[in-house]
Amino acid sequence: MPQRKEVTDDQLRARLGRVEGQVRGVSRMLDEKRYCIDVVDQLSAARAALAQVAMLIMHRHLNSCVKRAVIEGRGEATTDELIASLKKLVK
Repeated sequence: MPQRKEVTDDQLRARLGRVEGQVRGVSRMLDEKRYCIDVVDQLSAARAALAQVAMLIMHRHLNSCVKRAVIEGRGEATTDELIASLKKLVK
């Protein structure tokens, strides 16, 4: 299986900038009294984009911090922390 290229902080910030723009767009839609379903659709798109950023960060965490913790014998505590974080993410 091909190895996934790590995403950089600049790439993450760029993605977050797009999410920020989407949220500002939703605010404008409210000001313009746009159709409610269109507003909800845009909120859904922003939420999905934000979730993608979170998953990219989680992927990076697994490939660095978690791997290192397992090697150093701290795997169980780190796994517990990871599961708690994932639970928050999928709520």
